[in-house]
Amino acid sequence: MRVRPAVALSVPVVLLAAACGGGDSRPGPALTKDEARRVLARYADAANRAGQRLDGAALAAVETEPQLSMDRAAFKLGRAARQPFVPVRFVKSTFYIPRMDGYPRWFAVDATTSATPPGDTQPRQTRHALVFTKAGPKAPWLLAASPRPGGDELSSVRLDKEGYASTVAPSASGLAVAPSAVGAAHAALLTEGPRAPGASVLAPGPQTTQSYDALRQVRAGLRKNGVTLRSRFVPDSSPVYALRTKDGGALVWYVLRQHESYRSPRRGKLAVTGDLTGLAPAKAARTRLDATVLVQYLATVPAKGHAAVGGMYRKAVAAHAS
Repeated sequence: MRVRPAVALSVPVVLLAAACGGGDSRPGPALTKDEARRVLARYADAANRAGQRLDGAALAAVETEPQLSMDRAAFKLGRAARQPFVPVRFVKSTFYIPRMDGYPRWFAVDATTSATPPGDTQPRQTRHALVFTKAGPKAPWLLAASPRPGGDELSSVRLDKEGYASTVAPSASGLAVAPSAVGAAHAALLTEGPRAPGASVLAPGPQTTQSYDALRQVRAGLRKNGVTLRSRFVPDSSPVYALRTKDGGALVWYVLRQHESYRSPRRGKLAVTGDLTGLAPAKAARTRLDATVLVQYLATVPAKGHAAVGGMYRKAVAAHAS
């Protein structure tokens, strides 16, 4: 129903043994920075090869959920719309590798990609807040998330003298809101408005109050055209990732799942277009159209105050029309 930006791809990593000697009891880093660079390079190479063939199955070797479903949906759109794949390369990357014991392990990358679409003379650059995960000692590093930062959020991450970050537990206290609770508050706000229970922990902004207002305007516009839209947001089951920031707060990655339902008693009012292209037959929508959308977010949570949602990446991943 509405055109959405297509997906982007991202990075890999390895692990390092725990610090030895010197009585240092801190956990070792999830991997070294050199290993992280190799993970990123491996990812870029594999993702571009898969993209040249629009081969969603091949992405499973370098991606996991929710990124995997989102990029596979982008490949379906590209194939249905006959859009040529544009290879990307990483031109700048800063690694945020936390210290941690056991598995799963993860790390983040502030990465900028460069790509030159057909017809353009200058490359377009896109910034990503990547998260790579590793399920076990013999498992590969896989890209899990890639929201676009709203600003310079990643520079707020606190690093120790060796340049490594610290994780924040999803249920951690001492923050304006626990990392694991940000998604529920955000889902309530986007579904019911800023006065919804729990929504007051979020600061007003483009991804919160303004998004809710924009959705209300879309519903009103469709209603005038004989189409009813119902939209509901819920926290996705994807893991929540958080790093300690310099002010004692946390930088949090989380995912929402949006359920959209379009209804019209008159045929011809609905169509599988825009971001839904490739997810259902183009002419399948007669009076009903249902879609599932995944939205990755990046939020800064202070010790006191309101959580600010800055980064975002949205992609429809399923559609059913009748």
